[in-house]
Order: sequence, then C-alpha cells, then structure tokens
Amino acid sequence: MKKLLFLAIAAAAAFYLTKQPTGTPRPAGPAASPTAAVAGARDPIAEAYAGRHSGIPVEGSGTVAKLLGDDSLGDRHQRFILRLPSGQTVLVAHNVDLAPRVDPLAVGDTVAFRGEYEWNDKGGTIHWTHHDPQGHHAGGWLKHDGRTFE
Repeated sequence: MKKLLFLAIAAAAAFYLTKQPTGTPRPAGPAASPTAAVAGARDPIAEAYAGRHSGIPVEGSGTVAKLLGDDSLGDRHQRFILRLPSGQTVLVAHNVDLAPRVDPLAVGDTVAFRGEYEWNDKGGTIHWTHHDPQGHHAGGWLKHDGRTFE
C-alpha cells in the first residue's frame, strides 16, 4: 500500500513538473536545482518540496550546514540542517529517545540518511531516521563517520 501511495505521489509530482507551459520558469528556491536539471537525475526530495508533499520515504546524504539545539518537547530530537547536493536544505529531526545521538557531529560533516520527508516552506524535514517500535514506518537510519544510528 505504501509503495502504491509513493508511486502515485511521485507520478503526480512528475506530471506537475513536466506539464508547465513552455517558457514558464520553474519555481525559485530549494526545489529549483541546477545540478539535478543538468544531470537529469530524479530528485525525490526536490519533487516532494515542489509538490508540497509529505510522508515520502527518502534516502540520501548531505553536508551539515548548522547544528541546532535539541527539541525536548515530547520525545527528544537531535536537530541539524543538512545541505543536499542539489543545494536544498532540510531539517533532520532524529529521535534520541529511540536511537543513539549522532556524536560527535560538526558543521561540514557528511551524513547519509533514510527517513520520511515532511514538507515545510523552509525546505522540509527528514524524520523517522530510526526504527519504529510499533512497526508503522519503515526503519530509518543516519550514517556518519562509519557508524549507523538507528
């Protein structure tokens, strides 16, 4: 079921992105990726951002652009901003009540991820970067400096 939902959302995003009238510029900002356009590569995060989609399973890597304080309301989340190869930035919210903290972590470090994308106007959030004890979400992870945090 999740695969069908993902395919339907991806198809809708692809339809939207390919059906713009000739001469109409693509939206500016994180979703307009010159790198992805030149390479012709599909970028699910850019597509989800452009289509304002959430709940999209994603995997990739980026460079830590900024370290943020933990979110301690409810479950505790380690937070940092990743700059993706496309130039888009995303917030990573990693639940440290369910998975180990990525430590040490510094600006400029590379972090690979698998999680779920949630749209917001600042580029989006990647969460569920850990196992789901109730089994409702696919298991996610973060990889940094040869270690996997799940």
